[in-house]
Amino acid sequence: MKKISYVIPCYRSVDTIASVVDEIQRTMEGQNYTYEIILVNDASPDDLWQVISDLAEKIPEVVGVNLARNFGQHAALMAGYHYVSGDIVISLDDDGQTPADEAMKLVAKIEEGYDVVYAKYKRNMESAFRRFGSWVNLKMAEALIDKPKGIAIQSFYAARRFIIDEILHYNNAYPYIFGLVFRSTQNVANVEVTHRSRATGRSGYTLTKLIRLWMNGFTAFSVKPLRFATIMGMISAVIGFLLGAWSIINKFVAPDVPRGYSSLISVIVFFGGMIMLLLGLIGEYVGRIYICINRAPQYVIKGTTRDTEERSDKK
Repeated sequence: MKKISYVIPCYRSVDTIASVVDEIQRTMEGQNYTYEIILVNDASPDDLWQVISDLAEKIPEVVGVNLARNFGQHAALMAGYHYVSGDIVISLDDDGQTPADEAMKLVAKIEEGYDVVYAKYKRNMESAFRRFGSWVNLKMAEALIDKPKGIAIQSFYAARRFIIDEILHYNNAYPYIFGLVFRSTQNVANVEVTHRSRATGRSGYTLTKLIRLWMNGFTAFSVKPLRFATIMGMISAVIGFLLGAWSIINKFVAPDVPRGYSSLISVIVFFGGMIMLLLGLIGEYVGRIYICINRAPQYVIKGTTRDTEERSDKK
């Protein structure tokens, strides 16, 4: 009998995670699959770890993983993937917006022969800020990491075990799950599901976290931004040459016309800003290489509920 592993990164979900687990249990009743639920506490500042520990104590299928500090959703997923034992791995959110009761739709599509299946929402119930972030993420994936056009990507998806095993080969400090998926396979599909309104609280993604995620996608899996920097440098050089030629010609054609100080300053500021921007982009690549060479961890695990079980067994 095949096994499904649910991996859920958790942050500020004290009021919702129990209902998500309960929904998964009800969904799996009568299914021809065994299952497990990996809950990863991404150093939530509330009592979430205690809630996860209580769930793991009551429900044999639940395993809790506690991170030492907040590493972000993608790092939390990487931590959870190290504990999966299923043939199919499903990732979803901890806030109840992703419909766990429709997870078997993704599994059915996987069984048709696809390697990865992403949920596609009939109507996205996220805030305008999150929808904008998802849109940027989508366009970035199309431009930089060879995402097939027409495929929607969401945090709710199912993947075959060999894809997860391939993802785990990535040991650098900046994991970006979407990039790792499309680096491994193009055999990807969508399944339409219902997206729910948030029952309580608000999204854990701030503007800073979204920018950090976008930078991971920009710099971890593509050199296209560097190629863009080269192209921009060439364009700037051509513009500078043409402006210089125009100034020389204009000096001979109309020698009495005074040259504009403000236009000169504008050009200097424009090209100076462009140079600083491109140097910053190159510096971002170099800095990330430096951090990876120093083996900065993707995540640090403080403990798991399995550790508690082992200590109890020894007693």
